[in-house]
Amino acid sequence: MNTANLLENIKRIHFIGIGGSGMSPLAEILHAKGYVLSGSDNNESDNLVRIRGLGIPVAMGHAAENITGADLIVYTAAIPADNPELMAAQAQGIPMLERAILLGWISRQFDNTIAVAGTHGKTTTSSMLSQVLLEAGTDPSIFIGGRLPAINANGHAGTNDTMVCEACEFKDHYLEMTPAVSVILNVDADHLDYFGDLDGVIRSFAKFAARTTRAVIYNADDENTVAAVADVPAEKKISFGTADNCDWQAKNIRTVRGSYGQYDLYHKGEYLCEIELGVPGAHNVLNSLSVAAAATLCGITPVQIADGIKAFHGAGRRFEFLGTYADVTVADDYAHHPTEIAATLEAAGKLEHRQVWAIFQPFTFSRTARHLDEFAEALSAADHAIVSDIMGSREVNEWGVHSEQMTAKMANGTYLATFPEIADYVAARVQPGDLVLTMGGGDVYKCARMVIAQLKEKE
Repeated sequence: MNTANLLENIKRIHFIGIGGSGMSPLAEILHAKGYVLSGSDNNESDNLVRIRGLGIPVAMGHAAENITGADLIVYTAAIPADNPELMAAQAQGIPMLERAILLGWISRQFDNTIAVAGTHGKTTTSSMLSQVLLEAGTDPSIFIGGRLPAINANGHAGTNDTMVCEACEFKDHYLEMTPAVSVILNVDADHLDYFGDLDGVIRSFAKFAARTTRAVIYNADDENTVAAVADVPAEKKISFGTADNCDWQAKNIRTVRGSYGQYDLYHKGEYLCEIELGVPGAHNVLNSLSVAAAATLCGITPVQIADGIKAFHGAGRRFEFLGTYADVTVADDYAHHPTEIAATLEAAGKLEHRQVWAIFQPFTFSRTARHLDEFAEALSAADHAIVSDIMGSREVNEWGVHSEQMTAKMANGTYLATFPEIADYVAARVQPGDLVLTMGGGDVYKCARMVIAQLKEKE
C-alpha cells in the first residue's frame, strides 16, 4: 500500500475505539497537528477522560451516525467486520484505515523514529527512554502503550525530529514501520494463534529488524533475539547485555531498596557512570541498557541518561504503585504472559512486604489455554493468587478453557468470577504490611480501585 500521501485532503478523522492504548496516542498526535477528530468507544476509561479533555467528542457505543462528516475512519484489528460504523463507512464509500498503517505513516514523518519492540517490556522501555529524552530537555513525539506520568498521557506531539514509538508484534503490525533505530528487548513465544510457534515469532522479528534503516539495538543475552538479528549487517548492530563482548554492558549489578537495580554502565569496555533504577525488577537492568544505547544516538550524555533513568518511576499499569491504605500497599501491572507475571512477582517478593496478594485477570482464551500450566506456575510465587474470569477480548472460547482450571493447579489459588467478589474477599483478609497486586492485559485495574475503596473505609 502506497502511504506517502496517506492523509492528503483529509480534514476530519473518526476513530472507532478511540480509548484504546494504541489509538488514543495517535489521536493526540493528529489533534496537535490540526486534524479535526471524533471517536467512539464501548467502555469508559482514563484515556477517554484525557481525549475529551482535549476537546475531542467521544460517543459511547457504536452507531452509524457517529461517522457523519468524517473523511477517514481509523479502526483496529479488534473491531469486528459487522461493526455498524465500519459498515456505514463501507456503504458511504468513506476511506478506512487500520491503526497499524496509520502508526507506520506517522512514524515516517520523523527523521529519527526509535521503535521499541520485544515480547515483554515495550511500554516500560519506551516510557523510560521518553523520560530520559524529556529530562534532558529535548521534546520528542511519543507513542507508548501506557500512561507516562511525566506527560500524564501515552501520546505527545513533540517539536523535534525524534519519535519514540512502541512497536507491537501482534499480527505483524510493526512491519508497517521503517524506523531509523529499532530496539529488540527479547523474543518469546506469544501470539502463537497467529505466529504458529516460536520460530514464527523469531522470523517476524527478523523482518522487523530488516526494515530498520540506521541501527538495531538488541539484547545479546537473549538467544532468540540474537537469532532474529542474525542477518542484520554487523555495522548496523548495537548489542546490550551482561557479557564482556556487548557494546553496552552492565557490570557489578546489585540491588538497593529491596528490588531496585544498580550497576556500572560500560560502553565498549569504557566505564561511563553508575546507573540506579527508579523501577523495581532485575529485568529492568537490561531494559535500561537499551535506553542508554538509544539515548546516546540522540546525543544524550551519560550523566543525563543516569539522571533520567533514576527519575523514571514507571509507566501507567507497569508495576504502578497506586498508594498505601490501612497500611496495605496496592499496585497494578499489565503482566498478561507467564514470563511477565514471573518477573513482576519476583520483583514484588523482594520488596519486603508481609505477604503478596496477586489478583490476575487472564486475557484472551487462546493465550490462557496455551499457557495454562505456565500461568499456574508463575502465580504460585505469590502468597495468595486470586484469578477472575477470562477477558476474551476479540475471541470466542472455542478452547473450553476456564479460570478454575488454572487455580486447580495451584496450592495458593482461588477462583472468584467478578471484581466485586474479589475486592470483598481480599479487603476482608489482607493484613497491615501486605501488598495487593492486580495483573492482566484487560481492565483488572478496576479491581484495584475497588480494593482501595474498601481499604479506605478501614482507615
